[in-house]
Amino acid sequence: MGRPVVYWELMSRDPAKVAAFYEKVFDWNIQSRKIENRPQMNYRMVDTDAGQGINGGIVRPEREGPWPGNMTIYIDVDDLAPYRKRIVDAGGKILVDEQQVGDMGSLTLFADPEGRMMGLWKAKPH
Repeated sequence: MGRPVVYWELMSRDPAKVAAFYEKVFDWNIQSRKIENRPQMNYRMVDTDAGQGINGGIVRPEREGPWPGNMTIYIDVDDLAPYRKRIVDAGGKILVDEQQVGDMGSLTLFADPEGRMMGLWKAKPH
């Protein structure tokens, strides 16, 4: 069985402007949010309020470009470590080994063989 996409992020030089665009066009509910372990991060949570589909976020990366793509999707996994190994074995590269995201879970960022940045997500058990 395949692993589902569970989240997405848009990288933006001006998150407020991008958020206003998507709110206006698609009626999304977008709120600024402080990330517990990174309060300086300019992050907006996106609730598409569709009852189906996938919610996401809009972020201004902490470093200047070039960014390895301007959109990242996150794939739900049950354990980050074995998937990091699978990524490397298949020709990908680990960009962020493992990072905790508040009390929500942890992520790994990786690049596919063509350099697209993607993410693995492991939610904390409820």
